Amino acid sequence: MTTPLVDLKGRSPWSVLPPLVLGFFMIMVDTTIVNIAVPSIQKAFDANLTDVGWVNSGYLLSFAVLMLPAGRLGDRYGPRALFMFGLVLFTVASAACGLAGSIGFLILARVVQGVGAAAMTPQTMAVITRVFPAKSRGAALGVWGMVAGLATIAGPVLGGLLVESWGWEWIFYVNIPVGVVALVWAVATVPHLETHKRYFDVAGTVLAVVGLFLLIFGLQEGDTYDWGTITGPIGIWELIGAGLVVLGVFVFWQHRLGEKALLPLRLFHYRNFSLANVSAFMISFAMLGIFFPLTIFLQSILGLSPLHAALVNLPASLLSGVVAPFAGRLSDRINGKWVVAAGFGFIALSLVLVYSVLSPDVSEATLVWCMIPFGFGTGLVFSPMVNLATAGLDHRTAGAGAGAFNTIRQVGSVVGSAAIVAMLTGRLTTTIPDAARSVVSTLPGDLQAPFAKIFSGGDVSADTIQQGFQPPAGVTGDAARQIGAAAQQAVGDGFTVAVKDTLLLVVGALVVGGVAALFMSPTRRKAADTDAASGAGESAEEPAAV
Repeated sequence: MTTPLVDLKGRSPWSVLPPLVLGFFMIMVDTTIVNIAVPSIQKAFDANLTDVGWVNSGYLLSFAVLMLPAGRLGDRYGPRALFMFGLVLFTVASAACGLAGSIGFLILARVVQGVGAAAMTPQTMAVITRVFPAKSRGAALGVWGMVAGLATIAGPVLGGLLVESWGWEWIFYVNIPVGVVALVWAVATVPHLETHKRYFDVAGTVLAVVGLFLLIFGLQEGDTYDWGTITGPIGIWELIGAGLVVLGVFVFWQHRLGEKALLPLRLFHYRNFSLANVSAFMISFAMLGIFFPLTIFLQSILGLSPLHAALVNLPASLLSGVVAPFAGRLSDRINGKWVVAAGFGFIALSLVLVYSVLSPDVSEATLVWCMIPFGFGTGLVFSPMVNLATAGLDHRTAGAGAGAFNTIRQVGSVVGSAAIVAMLTGRLTTTIPDAARSVVSTLPGDLQAPFAKIFSGGDVSADTIQQGFQPPAGVTGDAARQIGAAAQQAVGDGFTVAVKDTLLLVVGALVVGGVAALFMSPTRRKAADTDAASGAGESAEEPAAV
């Protein structure tokens, strides 16, 4: 039987895991489940695509900017209290999302939901780090990793099923029973852990929140303002620059405070913690970068329903869930960096396969097979990466380290979303007109001018692609059908090229993440009796320092 690092009154540490992963599952599902419901929400509130985009962006922003202080608050007030507070807030906010009567209220409820997610997420890692001994921590984090990979991929599948069966509201209502069960379970099993009432860095918290908000808002909304002026002298690049400056001041302030800092910089003295954060950023970047263009491609170009489009990823999702626990155990036995690097390699292979087969008439079955290495790769990456990152965290810094790791991972998601949207929309302004110029020569001479008029305005926004290009006024009958078919071909060809170009950016991010994994060091286990001494919460592993 695995001996816990804290007194669980005879229970196995595994008894603590179910409510933690159940809460974490909800958090990760809600990062992707909304994407599949965007058309339904847009129709329900008669909202434009930018407004509906904030339903997801509001959640991602509050989630990302508050995780760092939430990790430190977990150290100060106890991870159990913060986890249950976040769980209650997340569940209540989910009910508010489903009951929303306007798009503004829905956005506000999603922001509150993100606050709850931020409060919970660092505590899941902190509790695992402080309860499980080193020899079984990898297996526990394997389950955690399984949930991360499975939930992220399964979100669109679950969302498609709920939207088509009961309506968009149920992508939020489904959280209520899950949240109640997780709360009851947490009260019964999650232990009270030692707290450390040290100095709380208020100034650092404000700097971190403001800096991350400015940076992420600028990246997320760059395309909305055409990467130019927002109002008066304030533009997107000024906002991003201000965010970077504030974050620079934050780092300087953390250096000045030393051990009192919100983010103790000594955490980054360890090679594995630093490199694992690079890998976490890149895998989150890639996950958002893969699904955003493919989801639009499947529905707008291949004409699949939301559920049918989501099912394309189901086999990969199931495979990820099967592989992740074995990957966690494997990382306990061999150098975990090889497992992580192999995972990045499989994901990159999947994208190369998708790139090679992608066309307007590709079959769903072909894409399903191309996504299989993706599922295998995500199953390999998450838990060993977390195990390597947390090996050097002790009971004093577990919350801060977990907050930093999850903040960087979540920022990767937001940056990935912004970068992919920017690149995809930017490429569409070139690839669709290029495809139209190639297609126009296939039409009779008298139809070429009306066809060219469709694309003359350069309107290739996501709204236009989803709604389709309409023949010019006055063109009817067979001529309209010919022009419509040619326009559909041009959009399909141009969108395919844009998606393929965008996937190359994702592959680049995966290469960086994989290389970072290869430079990680194996953990050095101390003598066997160290585990006994770690009952106070000290880690039994010490990563190699830089």
